Amino acid sequence: MKNKVLTIGEPMVVFSSNEMDKSLLDSNNFTTFASGAELNVATGLERLGIETTYLSKIGNDILGDKILKFFKSEKIDTKYISRSNKWQTGFYFKQRVSSGDPEIFYYRKKSAASHLQNSALAKIQFENYRLIHLTGILAALSPQTLALTETALNSAIEDKIISTFDPNIRLPLWKDKAQMVSTLNGLSKKAKIILPGINEGKILTGSSDPEEIASFYLQNSDITNLVVVKLGENGAYFKDKTGSDGYIKGYHATKILDTVGAGDGFAVGLISGLIDNLNIRESIKRACAIGSLAIQAYGDNDGYPNMSELSKYMKVNDN
Repeated sequence: MKNKVLTIGEPMVVFSSNEMDKSLLDSNNFTTFASGAELNVATGLERLGIETTYLSKIGNDILGDKILKFFKSEKIDTKYISRSNKWQTGFYFKQRVSSGDPEIFYYRKKSAASHLQNSALAKIQFENYRLIHLTGILAALSPQTLALTETALNSAIEDKIISTFDPNIRLPLWKDKAQMVSTLNGLSKKAKIILPGINEGKILTGSSDPEEIASFYLQNSDITNLVVVKLGENGAYFKDKTGSDGYIKGYHATKILDTVGAGDGFAVGLISGLIDNLNIRESIKRACAIGSLAIQAYGDNDGYPNMSELSKYMKVNDN
């Protein structure tokens, strides 16, 4: 079976403040990075030697050019990236903080990616991919991208390929919380593997117990066969359809520079582990390691390792 991965989402450019603990209002100096949840995952997988295709739409503008330049440097397959002369590439500003989560301000309303249609999937032969990775962010952008997300998950079911779904809650993108919860839980039913964070799980299921969160998704779907609940530095909890479950210890980060991209790094570790035919526990251990590395570097994906760096980090820091 081919080991290629397909992901669909919105690539953006982030203007990241260079000034520590200043509000975005008071920050004057910024560095740009390519970003976006699915872009982060594609980047991390390519660094580990896993061929990844990214489907999206970007503007025919300087930010779109910057993103394509980044894709080329990371060897991400862009044959399904289209460009728009009418709609612009999304971008956002991110605060630099010494602790905690940074302030973020988005400019992505009516972006090029939000105008992706189901027709964008027409040329894709899903059977050529081993896995498709999707997030709730794409579904939140517009009614069109919600329909595309549903179609992609249904295609994965039909073609018997693995689908991973990260809810990746972005409440400002939704009409209201109730709509978000209903939609994300509906999409989750169509995914083989679900990757909620513990705080996301509480919002979506009403429980802050990792075991109850996992059971909720397994009991409400005939498709879902594995749920992995991300617990930050505490690692992760997993449960599958057979009843096998357990807690996997995380890695202690010696320095926390930027929390953005940690969850995507976790997805990189899990997906790459599955592609490399590791067992569930080994795959989750790798996921925890990359999540830990992610928060020890500025930029949404700058901390993602290659295989040599990952092996060394896990060997030195294994617990």
